[in-house]
Amino acid sequence: MQLDHVLLRTFIAAVDAMSFTRAASAVHKSPATVSTQIARLEAQIGRPLFIRDTRNLSLTRAGEELEAYARRILRLHDEAVEAFRRPEMAGRVRIGAPEDYISVLLPPVLRRFGLLFPRVEIEMACAQSTALLPKIASGALDLAIVTRSPGVGGQLIRRERMVWICSRERIALERRPLPVALFEPGSQARSVVLAALARGNVPFRLAYESVSQLALLTLVEAGLAVAAITRMSAPDTVMQLGAADGLPEVDPLDVALVRGPGSDNPVCDAMAEAVCESSAALSGAQDPSAAP
Repeated sequence: MQLDHVLLRTFIAAVDAMSFTRAASAVHKSPATVSTQIARLEAQIGRPLFIRDTRNLSLTRAGEELEAYARRILRLHDEAVEAFRRPEMAGRVRIGAPEDYISVLLPPVLRRFGLLFPRVEIEMACAQSTALLPKIASGALDLAIVTRSPGVGGQLIRRERMVWICSRERIALERRPLPVALFEPGSQARSVVLAALARGNVPFRLAYESVSQLALLTLVEAGLAVAAITRMSAPDTVMQLGAADGLPEVDPLDVALVRGPGSDNPVCDAMAEAVCESSAALSGAQDPSAAP
C-alpha cells in the first residue's frame, strides 16, 4: 500500500477544518473533489476515516491514528522540498518576542528553520513588546513578534482573542471590587483590558501588575486576581470566563512581525516567511476565524 501525499494533505485539511467545504477552500479544490479524495484514501486504508452526519464531522479511531502519521509524512515531505529548493544559507538572525508568543508561536518555527538551515545562527530575545520595539528601531534585533499598538507597523500575522481567566475555585471572581492583574503600563494588552472594564462599568482594583505573563498566571492560579490574556496562551490550569460571569468582552490583539533596518537579507527573509507560515497554520488548526 502506498499513501499519496496529495490525499494526505487533503485529509489533514479536512481534519483541521472538520468540514469538507472549508477544507476545499484550504486546498484550492471543490468540495466534491475533497470528498472523492477522502474516499480514495479510505479505500487505500481499508477503513473509514470520518464519521459523517448532516451537521458534524468527526474522526474514527482509524482517522485519529492516520492523522499523526499524515502530519509527520507531510512535514518531512515539505522539509525535503524546501531543502532542495533553496540554496544552503549561513549567517545569523536575531529575533525577539514576548514570552507567551515565544512559547506558542516560535517552537514549530525554530524546529523547522533549524532543520532547513542548520548553518544559520539564531539569537533569541525574550521581552515585552514595549521593550522589543526600541531594539528593532536601533538595529539590535532583526525581527520581532510584537503586539501592535497605535503607531506600530509591521506585517499583521494574526488577530488573537483575549479571554478572562481565574482560578478553578473562582475565588477572586467573588470579590468586590474585582481584583485584576494587568500587564505593564504602556502595553496594548493593558490598554484593551482597562477599556473593556470601563465600557462594562465593572468596579475593580488593580491587584497586581507585571511584565511577565508567567507571573500573572501564577497570581491567577493562586486565586488572588482575575486577568485577561491571549486565548492561545491560556493554560488548562485556569478557568476561562465570559459574559455570563459578568465580565466584558475585551478587544482582540493584533500580532505583528516587525523588521529592523538591517534585516533585508535572505536569512531574515527565510525566518520571516517561517514565522508567517507557522502563524497561519496555528490559526487554521485552532479556529479558522482567528486568522488575520
